[in-house]
Amino acid sequence: MKFPRVLPAMRFLLLAVLLLFPISARAETVMFRADSMTGTSGKGGDYARLTGNASITTESVEIFADTIELSGKDYRYIKATGNVSGTNIKEKIDFTCAEMHYDRELRLSSMQDTVHLVDRANETVANAQLMEYDEKSGSVVMQISVAMQQKDNVCTGSYAIYNTKTRKLFLSGNPQIVQGTDTFRAQEIVLDLDTNEVTLDGRVRGAVRREDE
Repeated sequence: MKFPRVLPAMRFLLLAVLLLFPISARAETVMFRADSMTGTSGKGGDYARLTGNASITTESVEIFADTIELSGKDYRYIKATGNVSGTNIKEKIDFTCAEMHYDRELRLSSMQDTVHLVDRANETVANAQLMEYDEKSGSVVMQISVAMQQKDNVCTGSYAIYNTKTRKLFLSGNPQIVQGTDTFRAQEIVLDLDTNEVTLDGRVRGAVRREDE
């Protein structure tokens, strides 16, 4: 089966086609739109390429990009490139990046190049060059130029693991946490976002300032 190429002027026709022929896999419907689309479907696997103002929506995520590719059995894998943005609908997490890979079966996201993530449920904003998000466990692994802010906590390092469900943050790679006028440094830092409790391990340093009463 070959998908037709859709010209920009016929974009409204593509939406009509999508309403009639959604992609269903494992009881999940995938809806998409774009200026143009090409692809194949067969025993060797399914493939579709959406180009120009591309978007795709599943039960879990909504993704916008310049180009989106779907591949694998039942279009399991999604690759988005160019001005990528979107939302994890169930977890209320927004994101932007230059490139994203998403496994619909495992619910795993891999994002790279100036990744910006907003966890609206936990009032947390994070930036890094690489992020991997496991929707099932709530774990976000961040690498390179990590910076995260949650209320009065400003956290930086080169490697971090943030769990959206347990609300705990692990930092390493010259990590630092600033809480108002207080600064904490160590080889490894763990922050409990609920209690603001900081655990430091290895070469502990810091500065705590208290105003005179």
